Amino acid sequence: NGPGGQGGGEEGDQFHEFFEPFERFFGPPRRTPYKAKSLGSGFVIDAGGYILTNNHVVENAEEIVVKLSSGQEFKAKVVGRDQKTDIALIEIHGASDLTPVVLGDSDALRVGQWVVAIGNPFGLDRTATAGIISAIQRRITAPNGFSIDHALQTDAPINPGNSGGPLLDAHGEVVGVNSQIETGG
Repeated sequence: NGPGGQGGGEEGDQFHEFFEPFERFFGPPRRTPYKAKSLGSGFVIDAGGYILTNNHVVENAEEIVVKLSSGQEFKAKVVGRDQKTDIALIEIHGASDLTPVVLGDSDALRVGQWVVAIGNPFGLDRTATAGIISAIQRRITAPNGFSIDHALQTDAPINPGNSGGPLLDAHGEVVGVNSQIETGG
């Protein structure tokens, strides 16, 4: 045991001399399991509290908390999801004045048209990035098994935390869901 292990400098440990002063000041290392937190985005599709997001945003979650642009937070539950298309529908209760997005026609898009991606990249809420449709009907296969034949490709910057957010056309209508990023290679 040592750095990153279960011990941090217990008697008889080869690292005791190194860690002992830190433990005297900060206390012994915590031995509780670490719970990961994840960020994603979504958008209201029904005033009754239904929100669309990506399946990979919620699939292993023990708890889902939705933070609205008003700052209010609500616990959510998954009511439907499809791993193949990476889509999930979640629901919140108790929110009032929810304004659903307008769903557009992605089949009407053409390469070169402007789009805006909305999301929470790196936890920076309500962020918009702009770009164009770079390709339509793109086949995407990801290492996690996600595969889709009719994806939209955009050069609008999409970063971790944008997943599940809407891709809007020039009329402000949702034409896609931000899902996958390509980081090179």
